[in-house]
Amino acid sequence: MTAKLDGLWIHELAWREPLDVARAFAERPGFAFLDSAMFEPKLGRYSFIGLEPFGTFTAIKGRAAWNGAALDVAPQRALRDLLARFSFVADQALPPFQGGVIGALPYEFGWDFDGLSGGRHAIAQEEPVSLGFYDLVLAFDHLLRRAYVFSSGLPETDPAARAARATARIDHVLGLLDRSTRNAAETPAIRGWTSNFAPSAYHAAIEAVQAHIFAGDIYQANIAQRFSAPLPEDFSAFGFYEKLRAANPAPFAAYLNLGETAIASSSPELLLRKRGRAIETRPIKGTINRSPDPAKDARRAEALLKSEKDRAENIMIVDLLRNDLSRVSEPRSVDVPVLCGLESYANVHHLVSVVTGELARGHDIVDLIAATFPGGSVTGAPKRRAMEIIDAIEKVSRGYYCGSILYIGFDGTLDMNIAIRTAVLKPGYASMHAGGGITSLSDPVAEYAETEVKVKRLFEAFGAAEELEEAAQ
Repeated sequence: MTAKLDGLWIHELAWREPLDVARAFAERPGFAFLDSAMFEPKLGRYSFIGLEPFGTFTAIKGRAAWNGAALDVAPQRALRDLLARFSFVADQALPPFQGGVIGALPYEFGWDFDGLSGGRHAIAQEEPVSLGFYDLVLAFDHLLRRAYVFSSGLPETDPAARAARATARIDHVLGLLDRSTRNAAETPAIRGWTSNFAPSAYHAAIEAVQAHIFAGDIYQANIAQRFSAPLPEDFSAFGFYEKLRAANPAPFAAYLNLGETAIASSSPELLLRKRGRAIETRPIKGTINRSPDPAKDARRAEALLKSEKDRAENIMIVDLLRNDLSRVSEPRSVDVPVLCGLESYANVHHLVSVVTGELARGHDIVDLIAATFPGGSVTGAPKRRAMEIIDAIEKVSRGYYCGSILYIGFDGTLDMNIAIRTAVLKPGYASMHAGGGITSLSDPVAEYAETEVKVKRLFEAFGAAEELEEAAQ
C-alpha cells in the first residue's frame, strides 16, 4: 500500500537484495546504483537506486546546463538554485536518501574552486559534472532488511498533479519489479591494457615530486597512472560491475549509467557525509596488501599501523582536511575522533582517519563541497600547489577518477565517495587509474608496486589479472 507523508509518497516492498533489483533496472534511463556492497552498520547500511530522473544538471569548463539548455550563471550558483527549487522535508525515521541528486563530479571540476582555473592547467576538464534529479528512488536498509520505493512527485508543484505523478511513478516501479527476470550478464576478458607510465617513468615522476618536497613547494602529492584498453561493442558495463563488486566489495560502491558513459566504482573512501549540520570526512592514507595466511595478514596490518611513512602521510592529509572543514564549520567544532585507524578490505589494509565538524550558519551544501573537493587524500598538501604539480606530471585527465560519486538529498543530506578503485566505460574503451601519496620517505619501487596492489581487483574483474604486470611496459 502506498502512503503519503509530508510531500513524499512511500511504498514498502518485501525485502529483496539490492543487486537483484538493480540487475532488473540496469538498462533503464538514468539508472544509478549506490551500493553498500560491503555491509557495515554505520558506513554501509543503506543502498539506493535512482530511476528515470526528471532533470539533468551538467557543467564543464565553467558552463552549466539544465536538461541540455545553457544556464547564464556559474555552475555553483546554478546548482544551489536548483537544489533550493526542489527542496522538501524528509522523514528522519526512513533511509536518509528519499529523493534528490545522484551523479558524478570529475576531478578537474575542483580546478574552479579556491581560485584554481582550468585555463592555468595543461589538461582541460574532459568529463562533465553529471547530476540527475530523481523523484523516484528505491531504498534498502541492510540492517533492518527493509526496502522502500519513494516518490516526491517532482517536478510537479500543483498538489493534485504531484500526487498523481508520485503514485503513477510508484506503480510504474512495481510493474517493472513484477516482470523482472534478468540474470547476471557475462562479460569477456578484456586484453590489451596499456599505461601512460612505464615503471621507469613512474619512478621518475616520484623523484620529481620529491624534488618539489625538498624545495619546500609541498609536503606530499598523489601521483596516479592510467590504464586503458579497447572494449568490444557488446560489452556489458553492468555485468562488469557485478564482477567488480564480487571481487572487491566496498561500502561506497556505485554504478552510474550516464548515457554513453558508465562508471563502475568499488570505493572504500568517504569524502563527505552530512546529516543535519553534522559533517564528516574519512581520509584514507596508508595501504598494504593483504595475505591469505591469517598470521601474515595480522603482521602486515600491524606493520601498517606502525609505519612512520604511512602515518605521516595520513596525518598531513588530516591537517589539510581540518583546514578545509574549518572554512565552512562553526568555530571550534572541527575534531578528529579517529586518527590512523585500521580498516581492512578484500585486497588491502588501509589507515583511515575521521574528521568531523558542524556546518556553520550561512553556509550550505554547495559551500561544503567547494571547500573540500577534490579530497585532500587524492591531491596532496598544500592542495592547490599539489594539484598544479599533479597536472604537470600526469599529463592526462583524471576525469571521474579521484572525483566523486554522490547523492544530495532534497532535504540537504549528503554522501560523497572518492572515486578510487573505479573504472570508466565508454563506447570502445575502458580506463582506470591507480595512485599513491608521495612523501620524502617514499621509495619509487614500493610506490609503483602499491599502484599494482590497488588496481589488482579491477584487472581481475576485467578477466585480465595476468596482464597487470605487462600493462605498464
